[in-house]
Parts: sequence; structure tokens; C-alpha cells
Amino acid sequence: MRRRPKYSILKKSKLAQSSRIYDQVNLYGCTIGKNTKIDAFVYVEEGVTIGDNCKIRPFVFIPTGVTIEDNVFVGPSVTFTNDKYPKAHGEWKLLETRVKKFASIGAGSVINPGVTIGENALIGSGSVVTRDIPDNAIAFGNPARVVNRKVPLHVTSTRPRNTRGSLQS
Repeated sequence: MRRRPKYSILKKSKLAQSSRIYDQVNLYGCTIGKNTKIDAFVYVEEGVTIGDNCKIRPFVFIPTGVTIEDNVFVGPSVTFTNDKYPKAHGEWKLLETRVKKFASIGAGSVINPGVTIGENALIGSGSVVTRDIPDNAIAFGNPARVVNRKVPLHVTSTRPRNTRGSLQS
């Protein structure tokens, strides 16, 4: 017996055919790239763009104004915000947030509005990102502080390619 998936995708959403969306995901007018995996209980609002080859773990909230570039990892229970001074009613100011390619955000982090997380940056779990994080930086804490710079792995990787168990000949 095959289970029917339970998720909400509005017509305005654009999903690449090779993306994988799991149960209890809500996508509202967003764009999801190729080979991107979105786990259960993720909520993505209108206007969000998530690039190719990303992995979004369970219980992530991504509001309007967030752009996630290619090859980004977002750990479980990460929350992005888009307004510095939220109110229940009335005017509010949208501040855009960008996560550049190859970045990684640890579990339980909060990303405040209007920040940019640099290319290949690493955010430690439980961090609160309140300002821009530069390319190739390692940052963690509340508020998140840059503690180190790292070599861009995607540029210098010399790991051998694993072909065991591959269906390719």
C-alpha cells in the first residue's frame, strides 16, 4: 500500500522535477532548484528562492525575503526572520536575507533579517546571526561571532570520488 504524501504546494510555486519534498511541507509561491531536498515540517513563504543541490532539514521556517543559493545546508529547526520589529498589526519593513553558495547553518540557529551569510561560511548550531558573516568564515554563539576562517572546501577538495555501489559503469 502506497501512502499519499501530505503537503501543501500553491500553484505559484516552481519546483524542479528532481527536487524531493517530504510530508508536511508547506510551499507558498516559492522557487525550489534541482536536486534540492526539503524534509518534513518545513514552511517556505512566497517569494523565497532555494537554489540547486540544497538540503533543508526538518522544522525549518523560511519567510518572504530569503534567498538561499546553491549547495547550502540548513540544519533542523533553523528559523529565518524578515522584520526587525515585528508587530501583530500595521506596517512592517521587509529586510532581505541571503545565504550564499556552499554555506552551512547548524541546527537551531536563528538568522535575523537583513544579513548575508557568505560563501562557504559555517554557522555553528544554536547561533543567533545578527550581522553579516563573511565568505569562508566559521561563526557561532549568541550573537554569532566569527571565530576562524577556513579554506574553501569546494575549491580545494582532493577527496577521491567514491564509486563503490554506484549504478554507473
